[in-house]
This record gives sequence, C-alpha cells and structure tokens, in this order.
Amino acid sequence: MRLSIRVALRQNGVMNRRILLASLGTLLIRSQASNAQTPKRGPVFQHDLPDLNLRGWSVTTVEVDYAPGGGSSAHRHPGLTFAYVLEGEIASKVGDEPEKTYAAGEMWMETPGQLHAVSRNASSTKPARLLAILLAEKGKPLTTPA
Repeated sequence: MRLSIRVALRQNGVMNRRILLASLGTLLIRSQASNAQTPKRGPVFQHDLPDLNLRGWSVTTVEVDYAPGGGSSAHRHPGLTFAYVLEGEIASKVGDEPEKTYAAGEMWMETPGQLHAVSRNASSTKPARLLAILLAEKGKPLTTPA
C-alpha cells in the first residue's frame, strides 16, 4: 500500500502534541499491519523531543522507495523528521552520529536543520522502503539540498 498523506492536526487552532504523537503511532501500526509484519513488543523508538512551538505546523507523511543501490543526496529538513524502515535496509548518517544501517521495523529521528549526509539502500540487490513523517511549518519546503 502506498501511503502519502498530508494532514494538519489542530485543536482550538493549536496543534496538540498528544494527538500528533498518537497519530504518528497509529500510522506506524497501520503500516506494519499492511506489510503483514508481526508487531514487536516494547517501544520501536524512543527519543526526547526538542522544545518547539508547533503553532502553524503540519505533518506530512511520504513513502520513499530506494532501488537496489539507490539513495538520495545530502539534505536537510526544516522541522522534525521521523523515518521508519518498511522493507529492506537503509544506511543513514544524521548529524554528528556515525553512519548506521537500519532494518525493517527500525527508525530514527532528525531534528530541525540537521544534516542528513547519507540516505541510501544498504543493498545492491534488494529494494528498500521507508516511511518519512515530516513535521514542519506550513509553507516551508520539506527538504532542501545540503
């Protein structure tokens, strides 16, 4: 199932973090169910969030497909980005962290403006897919070249 959703979550004109985080969790659960994967026990991902004012922000979810050996050039996102590997393995290097390979069912987070230097399929023979959940101010480009 290809998932490409653009949603703005609001309550009384202000984005509600609890609703947003619950929605992100629902998206991940649905994507796992649609891929017939057995849900893991315990948290898939846990990370502290930066202190941000989310007024005027929206959430955009896109599926990214990498052909065997494929990838994208270095880039940045203006807001928070959560990436969840749906299929295959993705090599990723974000900020000052070392390059890491993420398997299906694993995820990472990028903070606003952080350099995403490496994003590629770790395999030269199998495809890979990830679900990117991007939170950013409305009207800003979601990705800019580094």
